[in-house]
Amino acid sequence: MRVSIIGATGYAGAELVRLLLGHPKADVVHITSESYTGKPLSEVYPHLAGLFDQQLESIEDIEEIGGDSDFLFVGLPAGHAMEIGLALENSPVRIIDLGADYRFHDTAVYEQWYKIEHSHPEAARVYGLAELYRGAIRDAKIIGNAGCYTTASILALAPLVKDGLIDTDSIVIDAKSGVSGAGRSAKLSNHFPELYDNFKAYGVANHRHTPEIEQALSDLCGTPITLQFTPHLVPMSRGILSTCYAKLADGVTADRVDEAFRAMYKDEYFIRLRGRGAYPETKYVRGSNFCDLGWHIDERTGRVIVLSAIDNLVKGAAGQAVQNFNIACGFDEKLGLTAAPMYP
Repeated sequence: MRVSIIGATGYAGAELVRLLLGHPKADVVHITSESYTGKPLSEVYPHLAGLFDQQLESIEDIEEIGGDSDFLFVGLPAGHAMEIGLALENSPVRIIDLGADYRFHDTAVYEQWYKIEHSHPEAARVYGLAELYRGAIRDAKIIGNAGCYTTASILALAPLVKDGLIDTDSIVIDAKSGVSGAGRSAKLSNHFPELYDNFKAYGVANHRHTPEIEQALSDLCGTPITLQFTPHLVPMSRGILSTCYAKLADGVTADRVDEAFRAMYKDEYFIRLRGRGAYPETKYVRGSNFCDLGWHIDERTGRVIVLSAIDNLVKGAAGQAVQNFNIACGFDEKLGLTAAPMYP
């Protein structure tokens, strides 16, 4: 398949290049960057020197790039992918958007949370979380790749919501992310003296991933869910640990919780069930497309606590995009994604 990466110099774009270099059925034909047009990608990311020295192009040639590609991976900030989708809506090229433009069933929700008018609201799109929407992804023209916090949190809670094992009004998600999730652009809050030896919450009660988590969980149970989500920034480069709390429904036992996780994920290669009492860690999934899940039952409070660890740049972004690409092409879902996690 001929694939192109729009926005190849962000962290997710560079990670896509790394993964696609090892993919036997993907040929990267175009890469773009408005900041580094004309430069080889290996000059921006020297770790790719001698491995991928392709020159960066401008997005001004999007019709030509789209016409020369089977798939476009779009790694741009919110508000840009929709313009590409609109420009190429009559082209056969398929799009995987690593941003938020196509993640929501209802574009009014997107506009409310992102404060951006959606220019392509009529586009048919599918939410790109493979473990929940695999069937729809196969034939989709536009796939809205699931976000990083959302992937970790949805996968943690999905079995409990699907089987009606929790009070959905009681869900609280406390998640921590490495700083690469904030992107590559320079910001004071990401400046080394500000970040190092520090730990902070942000986006309390208004983080944009909140409605995305609510949408997927609502799809599973068939009724609207409202939940509490609080993200935190930790001084590491990559990784997410999401700790999810909920009140167990009356009569639900620990064994019933165990069975729900096993039943939902028994055939999912990228979901590693560490089991009841386990403590997943970000280093156990670093550089991989795995999501590690562990859960605990607090008999005293009647709550279940689920711990979910992913690499935000892989299962939370580029790896998930490649997984969706494989599904959409009819390839083995694991193709290009079987490298073991990096440790330590």
